[in-house]
Amino acid sequence: MSLLKELKRRNVFKVAAAYIVVGWLIMQAGDTMAPALNLPVWVNSLLAFFLVLGFPLAVFFAWAYEMTPDGIKKEKEIDRSKSITHLTSRKLDFIIIGALASALLYIAWDKFLSGMTPDLELAQTPAVTEPAIAATGSAQQISDNKSIAVLPFVNVSSDPEQEYFSDGVTEEILNLLANIPQLKVTSRSSAFSFKGQKIDIPTVARKLNVAHILEGSVRKSGNHVRITTQLIQADTDVHMWSASYDRELDDIFAIQDEIAQKVVNVLKLRLVGDAGVSRQTDTSAYAAYLQGKYFLRQGRKDALIDAHDAFRQALAIDPDYAPAWVGLGKTLRAQANLDEIDLISGTQAAREAVLKALQLDELLAPAWAILSYIQYVYDWDWGAASTTIKTALIHGPQNTDALITASALAKTLGQFEEAVELAKKAVDTDPLDAGALRNLGEIYTQAGKLDLAVQTFEHALELYPQIDRVPAKISVIRSVQGRGEEALHLAQLENVRAFQLEAIALAYLVLGREQDATQALESLIDNFHRVMAYQIAGIFAFQDKPDESFAWLETAFEQRDGGITYILGDPLLKSLHNDSRWEPYLLKLGLLDYWKILQQKQSGST
Repeated sequence: MSLLKELKRRNVFKVAAAYIVVGWLIMQAGDTMAPALNLPVWVNSLLAFFLVLGFPLAVFFAWAYEMTPDGIKKEKEIDRSKSITHLTSRKLDFIIIGALASALLYIAWDKFLSGMTPDLELAQTPAVTEPAIAATGSAQQISDNKSIAVLPFVNVSSDPEQEYFSDGVTEEILNLLANIPQLKVTSRSSAFSFKGQKIDIPTVARKLNVAHILEGSVRKSGNHVRITTQLIQADTDVHMWSASYDRELDDIFAIQDEIAQKVVNVLKLRLVGDAGVSRQTDTSAYAAYLQGKYFLRQGRKDALIDAHDAFRQALAIDPDYAPAWVGLGKTLRAQANLDEIDLISGTQAAREAVLKALQLDELLAPAWAILSYIQYVYDWDWGAASTTIKTALIHGPQNTDALITASALAKTLGQFEEAVELAKKAVDTDPLDAGALRNLGEIYTQAGKLDLAVQTFEHALELYPQIDRVPAKISVIRSVQGRGEEALHLAQLENVRAFQLEAIALAYLVLGREQDATQALESLIDNFHRVMAYQIAGIFAFQDKPDESFAWLETAFEQRDGGITYILGDPLLKSLHNDSRWEPYLLKLGLLDYWKILQQKQSGST
């Protein structure tokens, strides 16, 4: 008898086929269950190893042994005339058919039906009673279940330095979802505030005021990446969908797009088209870009140098990768603002980088937001900045940078009601973002709502005790309110020396300690006159010394000091409003018409 016929008689081929199909089903079950059970990534790898190891054993046993009515026996011990391999063959046929049918059902569910989960009505979450939430005036309840936060994916790579990669993948998925108008997406800084914390999903969802949480893990090894992710309904902690992706790094963009599209399907969002797609680039350029973002977020002077180098490296590999130009523009502007590079040339280089990004991709909301920021903080071109920020909000209505820039610009133009609403929207979008909270507090200060400003600043301090400039800002408010002792105590808590000296000088003036105030002011002038001219003018105005104040305002004008954008609502400058030099100075800034409109509004409301 030929070997082929004997293999068929002993059902070796059918056993092999059944093993392969059933093994594939087991792997799919493992991929689905492992994330839901929070099992480590290596569990599925171990399962695959044992399945592969078991295949030759299954084939060997099919050849060497046979099922009989009396149990399993060695094939050589069985009389051929009494063999029941033909009956076993029929049973194997049923097993193979059943397994194949199950596989087809699974494929159909995965490709076509898994996104058609029924809409689940979520119970409303009780209002969050934290101070800053009250300050925004928002009813913090989940009234719309189309809301989500993307928690930082866990880096499970053996190399802890791959943290930047897992963070970057998280942020890219978040950005894709944020471009969907029907979906409320909590911004990065709020979601990432929970990084490294062991906290239950319902608690996270309540703090972020969302109905769903997307979480996962990333393992990067050489050119291979494994991403596991799961979508969770927050109030019940139920996993609505989970998946694992084992791909080459070249497929990272496709994975991100697929995850975003899956969230859209599961939440039954009705879109005109599909979810957004990732902007693709060379994988080496992408890795350098993610490193640049990682360093840029740290904000330190040395980290900004690393960010600059990383973005330059990305652009050297792919000069047409628009997001890297955006990152470079933000880095250059930050370095110029910190006096690390020349203000004029550094700002111009930042502008050119952002314009290059928009030339490559005109839909990038962050690029429009940075351009508007440069136009109002440095150019003082209020009309151009207003047009640009409107474009940013069209392309990124939930982009926190765009909302903060829009609110700050409205504040500069004396449009305080609009500024407050935009700033509150930024906080609603990103409730734990320190910059959004600080911006809202500043706008409340400018609008004369000092108690709300203090409440917002104090909440920022509760969340981030080491936050820069906030203690000084509360101190200044207390000085304006005549509460000198409290102002002095708060000033001493400030981390940034320049703002600390400003606050200390004002507090000493309120306390009548003229000599101490003069000493603090002189120290501020000696050490920080290049970057604090506007604040120095404010101290002299608070002392009712208009000549010195206007002299420093002129210096601020010559230095293109961004502090000038606070001038219309600055409580320290009130003594200058009736001075004959006030309106000519505003005319030179292009703010006189806005000032007159503001005065008409205020007189009409009194």
